[in-house]
Amino acid sequence: MKYFRKLSAEKCYLSPISLEDVERYTEWVNDPDITPLVFFSFGVISLEHELEILKKLNDDGVVFAIVEKETNKAIGNCGFRNIDHIHRKAHFGIFIGEKTFWNQGIGLEATQLCLDFGFNVLNFHSIELEVADYNKRAIRCYEKAGFKPAGRRRESIFHAGKYHDVLTFDILASEFESVFINPTFDYVTSDEAGRSKITIL
Repeated sequence: MKYFRKLSAEKCYLSPISLEDVERYTEWVNDPDITPLVFFSFGVISLEHELEILKKLNDDGVVFAIVEKETNKAIGNCGFRNIDHIHRKAHFGIFIGEKTFWNQGIGLEATQLCLDFGFNVLNFHSIELEVADYNKRAIRCYEKAGFKPAGRRRESIFHAGKYHDVLTFDILASEFESVFINPTFDYVTSDEAGRSKITIL
């Protein structure tokens, strides 16, 4: 599979998603270890249904495949939906489907790349997300990326025999410091020689 480096960091890069990865995505969203972490996959997701989901995400939002650098393998995705151009805001989502790459900092790196794109290319003013209260690993990642608590919907989702709260987090453009796009822009528009390790194509 050919992927394209839209934004790149140390451990991963973001590429436009490919519909050819639909079987991989279908396997991920039906995995019982992943299902509780991805709201829309609580039911049974067929290959055809997942293909429609990917098409809709591609058409209505801005979504990237997360590609691990050493293997050049797509391991998940991240991006924006519910984009509001009037109020300059969007809803962020991410998941790592390849479990062997959990707890390696790739989720945080991909989140930072995506936020950088949202604020410094798409010109969003604010970005928000929702996460189940039991998803402690994701919450830690979001807080490290700069998201702040913004609300709680009590007993909003049902899984594993009981109801769980859904937490809302958000981050403003003024609270985010670019570590990828702006430094790269400064570099490529300067007279300096050499190569940057962080690129946006």
